[in-house]
Amino acid sequence: MKSLIKLLLFVSVICSFLTTEDSYCAEKIEIKPTDKGGYSLYVDEAPFLIKAVGYSPTPIGKGYNYQLYTDEAKPWLIDGKLIKEAGFNCIRLYSANQNLKEVKEFIRQMYDDFGIYTLVSDWIGLWDHPPANYANPEFKKKTKEKILKIVDALKDEKGLLMWVLGNENNYTFSGKTGFWTSPEIEEIETPYQKQRKKAEIYYSFINDIAKSIKKIDKKHPVALGNGEASFLDVASGVCKDIDVLAIIIYRGKYFGNLFTNIKRIFDKPIILSEFGCDSYDSYKLEENQEAQAEFLLSQWKDLYENTTLSTNGSGNCLGGAIFEWSDEWWKHIESYEPSWSIHNTEPGWAESSYFFDARAPGGFNMNEEWFGIVSLSKELESGINKRIPKKAYYTLKNYFSEISKSSSTKSLEVEVNIPPQ
Repeated sequence: MKSLIKLLLFVSVICSFLTTEDSYCAEKIEIKPTDKGGYSLYVDEAPFLIKAVGYSPTPIGKGYNYQLYTDEAKPWLIDGKLIKEAGFNCIRLYSANQNLKEVKEFIRQMYDDFGIYTLVSDWIGLWDHPPANYANPEFKKKTKEKILKIVDALKDEKGLLMWVLGNENNYTFSGKTGFWTSPEIEEIETPYQKQRKKAEIYYSFINDIAKSIKKIDKKHPVALGNGEASFLDVASGVCKDIDVLAIIIYRGKYFGNLFTNIKRIFDKPIILSEFGCDSYDSYKLEENQEAQAEFLLSQWKDLYENTTLSTNGSGNCLGGAIFEWSDEWWKHIESYEPSWSIHNTEPGWAESSYFFDARAPGGFNMNEEWFGIVSLSKELESGINKRIPKKAYYTLKNYFSEISKSSSTKSLEVEVNIPPQ
């Protein structure tokens, strides 16, 4: 009798363990082509539009070295509720290369508590010091090992949606961001051909990583992060094992020929992994939440009109991630800690397609510290900087509510009602 009781207890424990583990098994994420030449994303056989926001909730007074996943204040418990209420269903993490146990718990909590999926990215050494060298075998070996360690640790999480390899690493080909080379590259005479050789080396490396990821994780798509569409013609020849193109793009209110151009040169489904508009007017020298809301709404309409949900099935966009959730006060002078407690209004770069303040001195009109759709206050609430949603937050909230009821946005009007703060 005692033996039978022990056996039943053992079976009960094993069944409980298996049930618990199974409840967190990764969901089936699929990309299916349509008969019209488009692509659709499915999560457990249900159509899924990626409505994401870049998530780097750096507190006031903190900087590049802020450790989100070990922050005892757990800001995502406040943010997750607001993100869900706005209608977003995903967040994009830019890095998960440390504290993997905590990252795993973070992804699980965002999914369990708020139903929010996570796109996990890796910089592929973009901001390394010394700079990454994609022609260096030792660098490639260490980087690949690091990424596969991340994949192995997180691949079974139900809240994981996709892997994104790189961001704007293609800008290193010209030396605009970072510099790397090799004897083989230096033997090439023309600067343009040197850049194309760098592109071939880099994209081949990304493809190698993608193939290795798929050997250990067969459930999640792998995306290539790329600034705009530059050098994707090279990628199309050597990076065939990636599933998605994750495009970073800042073109103002519309994305122009991006979707048709990519379909022509590298026919893969697209996510816009970073796009947006800051809320500071560098010409009038004042905050301009109306302009930010107007631009973000226009961008999202353009994105949606290039999905299969809005077209006759020919759309090649799976969704996107706006940049970004909350303002980051440290970004203008990244290495000067005293400035991290000041919301700097000095622009860092120029982009005339954001025409509302393009007449700023020298054309410099883009303010890195003001891209959030949520402002931060120095006042603390629940142990973190108080969140104050901007007009863009409510604009997108209303828009997401409308597109969930409609298959087209061509005649969609969005009314914005901002509750008193």
